[in-house]
Amino acid sequence: MGQQTNRALPTGKRPRRALPPSLKMAPAEGAEYHWVVMAASRLELNLVRLLCRCEAMAAEKRDPDEWRLEKYVGALEDMLQALKAQASKPASEVLNEYSRKVDFLKGMLQAEKLTSSSEKALANQFLAPGRVPTTARERVPATKTVHLQSRARYTSEMRSELLGTDSSEEPELDVRKRTGASGPTPRDEKQSAAELDLVLQRHQNLQEKLAEEMLGLARSLKTNTLAAQSVIKKDNQTLSHSLKMADQNLEKLKTESERLEQHTQKSVNWLLWAMLIVVCFIFISMILFIRIMPKLK
Repeated sequence: MGQQTNRALPTGKRPRRALPPSLKMAPAEGAEYHWVVMAASRLELNLVRLLCRCEAMAAEKRDPDEWRLEKYVGALEDMLQALKAQASKPASEVLNEYSRKVDFLKGMLQAEKLTSSSEKALANQFLAPGRVPTTARERVPATKTVHLQSRARYTSEMRSELLGTDSSEEPELDVRKRTGASGPTPRDEKQSAAELDLVLQRHQNLQEKLAEEMLGLARSLKTNTLAAQSVIKKDNQTLSHSLKMADQNLEKLKTESERLEQHTQKSVNWLLWAMLIVVCFIFISMILFIRIMPKLK
């Protein structure tokens, strides 16, 4: 086996790193196409390397002031958009897997910025880790491992908040157990169990009270909604009736206006004819008066 290894790997030569499956393409026909394929392969290889680095950093315990992972995830988004925009992009399944892992890392960072552990656990439940390992050395996707670790961490924080303990005291307790400190007695165990039951009962009562209050608020909201609906319905009926009456009054006003106009035209015609008749009568009377009356000498 050693001789075969030496023959396969001569001195001074390093083994070539395996490329992602999407980069194993057929040889290019022209120099230009070959250059595009190599550029796209280099971009995808950089994306895979940075993705592996981000997954490793996400699996490690980080300080609250750590900023590199967020910058790396932003760079991953830019590289993924550039990879999607290229002509020789990988298969759609590979791109979807990359997008899934980048979205998982981004959602994990957003979940870590939340205040309470319950909100963090709820946000962690909606995250979808990758389905395929990023490298061939991984048996289980690293994002899935990170998802399980974060879920366990948030569950531990919720348990600590529920019991009123500090999660920072756990290492000290482990050290005490390792140095041979005496374990809790059965009496202490019973007392802690009773206190735990009391805390759980208190939280259950609080949840029931909150549920009853929410139910009452829902009922009052339903009652107010029905009342508002009836009022709005009556207002709509009144408004429609008012519009109908306004239309009727408008039609009546138009009719009366037409009658008044006709009456005005008729009165003007009769007055004109009466004036003409009076003028004619006066003219004829003057002629007759001149004819009949003798002339003055």
